[in-house]
Amino acid sequence: MRIMGLDLGTRTIGTAVSDETGLIARGVETIRRRSLEKDLLRLEELVRQEDVGSFVLGYPKNMNGSIGDRARASEEFKAVLEERFPGKPVILWDERLSTVAAEKVLIDADLQRKKRKKIIDMMAAVVILQNYLDSRRRE
Repeated sequence: MRIMGLDLGTRTIGTAVSDETGLIARGVETIRRRSLEKDLLRLEELVRQEDVGSFVLGYPKNMNGSIGDRARASEEFKAVLEERFPGKPVILWDERLSTVAAEKVLIDADLQRKKRKKIIDMMAAVVILQNYLDSRRRE
């Protein structure tokens, strides 16, 4: 089973999945947020399509390590995911600077600003998931 990485935003949810071996993360899509129920229905479809067994959800702590509004939103979404997908663990993963790292990758790939904007959240989910996968290998 694969692991799904999620970058939760107010307007979008970036998604990524691991390969079967848990070594490499790849982007799936950026979900445009409409309502919680519609967002969850789309996630259910992706979970089925990608054979997802667990989630890694970005946890945007403040730079000083404190918990702000965005991190609290991730905590609340974690509870929603656990209820909607029983038996599929949800891990909160410190994602400080993941969007900055994703933006750098896209700039280095010479993508135009308009195209970067469309996929930045998906790429942030890739960064979050890849960092998690790399940390598991180091343990």
